[in-house]
Amino acid sequence: MGVSSSDFWHGSAPRSHTIDRVSSYAQVRPEQRTPIARYRHSLWLLTQRDLRVRYSTSVLGYFWSILDPLVMAGIYWFVFTQVFERSVGNDPYIVFLLSALLPWMWFTGAVSDCTRAFLREAKLIRSTRIPRTIWVNRLVLSKGIEFLAAIPVLVLFATLYGAELGVDAVLFPLAILLQAILTVGVGLLVAPLVVFFRDLERAVKLILRFLFYASPIIYGTTDLPPELHFWAAFNPLNGIFSLYRAAFFPEQLDWFAVMIAAVMSLVFLGLGLVVFRRTERAVLKEI
Repeated sequence: MGVSSSDFWHGSAPRSHTIDRVSSYAQVRPEQRTPIARYRHSLWLLTQRDLRVRYSTSVLGYFWSILDPLVMAGIYWFVFTQVFERSVGNDPYIVFLLSALLPWMWFTGAVSDCTRAFLREAKLIRSTRIPRTIWVNRLVLSKGIEFLAAIPVLVLFATLYGAELGVDAVLFPLAILLQAILTVGVGLLVAPLVVFFRDLERAVKLILRFLFYASPIIYGTTDLPPELHFWAAFNPLNGIFSLYRAAFFPEQLDWFAVMIAAVMSLVFLGLGLVVFRRTERAVLKEI
């Protein structure tokens, strides 16, 4: 008798017939064999549910995930190339914009959703025994999948405008890994705190708005005054975006900023886990 994902969620796995369970263990699906595998399987199921709910009633479906960054990139491209004389960034500017704007949409979308991670699914969270970190991780994963689905758009514009793909493109997976760690860490920090301080949800939106302009999205790190380079590196998105952009603009790669981003991403993850663990029981009572 195998333990289903439903049993795992509700903690209702059968306690009898131990011998039968052991003998049939080899027949249980791989995703049901270990706690880590069950966690991974449940995470994938919840992520699929999120994506289906998000796009099931939408006519455009997948295109909504790329429409927002495309519109934003189009606006900034028009303003900085057609209205004002641009003195920031690299050519082709639309590729320069998209190479940071797409990962920014992943970060801001996931963090924004995490502010309501517990409040939106309160009833389900209270009635299941699934590890609570999964409610944050599934949001980061679903937004990450949307980001990956939008990468062909970046490739398309790079091809149309003749942007050459360099050897630094091999750093793309490193950028994704660091961003995933950072986003999970921030999500684990924000999700439980919003339950106790509801005004924090609006504060996070304001901070994200400020962070958009404080991060090298419409400009590059090399466009900053020399005296700001050191301090700008302590924005972890600075180093992460430089890794993404290095695929097309090698001069944007800043290894000092990357190292700072790696350290700060791990710090945020550690801090997020500590805050999450210490507030988990109180959150369950509050929701």
